Amino acid sequence: MIPELGHFALILALCLAIVQGTLPLAGTALRNTSWMQIAVPAARWQFGCLALAFACLTYAFIDKDFSVLYVAQNSNSLLPVYYRISAVWGAHEGSLLLWVLILGGWTFAITHFSRSLPLAFTSRVLAVLGLVSVGFLLFMLLTSNPFERHFPAVERGDLNPLLQDFGLIVHPPMLYMGYVGLAVPFAFAIAALLEGRIDAAWTRWTRPWTIVAWVFLTLGIALGSWWAYYELGWGGWWFWDPVENASFMPWLLGTALLHSLAVTEQRSTFKAWTILLAIFGFSLSLLGTFLVRSGVLVSVHAFATDPTRGVFILGFLSIVIGGALLLYAWRAGGVSSTGRFELVSREMLLLLNNVLLVVVCAAILLGTLYPLLMDALGAGKISVGPPYFNRVFIPLMVPLALILGFGPLVHWKKDSLPSLVRRMHKTALIGIVLGVAFVLLAVGPASLGVTLAVILACWVMAGTLQTLKSRLSPQDLGGSLRRLSRGFVGMLLAHFGVGIFIIGVTLVSAFEKTEDVRMAPGDHYMLGDYRFEFRELNTVNGPNYEAKQATFEIVRNERRIATLYPEKRFYRSSNQPMTEAGINPGLFRDLYVSLGEPLDTDGSDAWAVHLTYKPFVRWIWLGPLLMGLGGLLAASDRRYFRRQPVPGTRPVTVRAKPAEGRS
Repeated sequence: MIPELGHFALILALCLAIVQGTLPLAGTALRNTSWMQIAVPAARWQFGCLALAFACLTYAFIDKDFSVLYVAQNSNSLLPVYYRISAVWGAHEGSLLLWVLILGGWTFAITHFSRSLPLAFTSRVLAVLGLVSVGFLLFMLLTSNPFERHFPAVERGDLNPLLQDFGLIVHPPMLYMGYVGLAVPFAFAIAALLEGRIDAAWTRWTRPWTIVAWVFLTLGIALGSWWAYYELGWGGWWFWDPVENASFMPWLLGTALLHSLAVTEQRSTFKAWTILLAIFGFSLSLLGTFLVRSGVLVSVHAFATDPTRGVFILGFLSIVIGGALLLYAWRAGGVSSTGRFELVSREMLLLLNNVLLVVVCAAILLGTLYPLLMDALGAGKISVGPPYFNRVFIPLMVPLALILGFGPLVHWKKDSLPSLVRRMHKTALIGIVLGVAFVLLAVGPASLGVTLAVILACWVMAGTLQTLKSRLSPQDLGGSLRRLSRGFVGMLLAHFGVGIFIIGVTLVSAFEKTEDVRMAPGDHYMLGDYRFEFRELNTVNGPNYEAKQATFEIVRNERRIATLYPEKRFYRSSNQPMTEAGINPGLFRDLYVSLGEPLDTDGSDAWAVHLTYKPFVRWIWLGPLLMGLGGLLAASDRRYFRRQPVPGTRPVTVRAKPAEGRS
């Protein structure tokens, strides 16, 4: 009975989404206030129905209701209860329900935080989100019903062993919050096009939603990288997998959108560019959904392999992108920028920043889709791997990092190049000295390329600190600190995180040491300054698996610094093996041990063992963490919570006062 209740809740949510997506738009066209007012209660009730459906599916997993096909395929009686709960979104149907639930949550949040907006504008925003919900709910009910019954009610599968991990509990919800959150600036952009007005007030209401979505997407991608690092047993943190690219591309356009919104708010320019970025950012989120769920690619991250589902999503994607671009083409003549700026100005640097991000995104999109296109044309199966992406990505990121170092110090509208050089020469010198010193102290002599990359990272961080210093008064340090806006401090923190990330990527890529060796209990192996001693091998039993657990002691300078317990697990229900690495983490290095395949043909209990020393690998995730914290700080800026005039039924003129340090 509970699954039927969940199914009915989905049908009711679809009906409410149809009402939410149609009547308010008709009301704004006919100036019917009653129809406009339907948007808010329809959105709230739709979210309630989605929450009820999600609760019903969760209950079916906890209750081990194997008469529900989705539960039977992705769970079993031996699975611990916390994994049964996370299994709700561990496969296609449940993850799609989570997607729609999060979309409903974002919509509900707008109904709460948009009470100071004009009714017509709010109605349009909620209507656009309602129409997006209609598409996903139809997709779920017609092709991916998570409540489908099957008899007899027997266990038919198991949760993928790769997903039986804490990462499944936190990574997908975090990533989806970012993915789906990009629907909000998309809806604001469509509402503004329908209204025919884009001004500073519209930007101020769009910007915090965009920042929050970007924060979730940043942290979600970082969590996915961390999960892959410790769970897959390879010790890698990024593989340029097509599904990884599918989340990275919206992040690139979301980053460009943040900077474009800043210019639109401060200088009333880049309006058309901002609208396009909002449209294409959410469109790439939908494209990622198509790639993951259509079966057109093979990936450890992919959910489904049903071409019918792919056709539905592709059609929905075409309608959303095509409709948005047609509306943009219709209204583009009325989207004009009034701000003017010179070649040497902050606007020009932000434009260059956006162009670089968009070009990188286009190059990644080409590398991701090109093999699929060649296969569809019958030209054979080809593979585009890390060498292509690295050669495209790294050269384009170098000028972007250079801009980060001095961009916030450049004046709006017009600046003087000689004056800028005078302001930045000390920063450049500090970056060079710090970069060289950091490399020598951290890893010793290094190649020119590695040294230049670290100098570039130190340049970014030194420029960030100089930007902070430029806002402080030595005579009134406490007062000047209090006057700093949260948005300004958040921007600095995010830029500083980029520098940390660059150092982590550079040093772990250049100086990691990896060996695949044959070891048996009693053996030892030297990797750099560390001696890995294979002490013993035991058999351990988990709740739904058996494992061979090795004990490794790591010794340096005759002092034991860690004991690791890597495992090779065998899951009973799915008959699948799984590697659990042993990791000794540290701020400046990780020591990583994983078991490969047994090599005990001579009865020696020998194993293939993967040993890795990874310097500064944790900085790869520390950087995005600082970026996310900076974004949250910027989104909490008080000026976003003041009542602002927004494009409504009567013209408004807003002269935006440039905020200090916004970039």
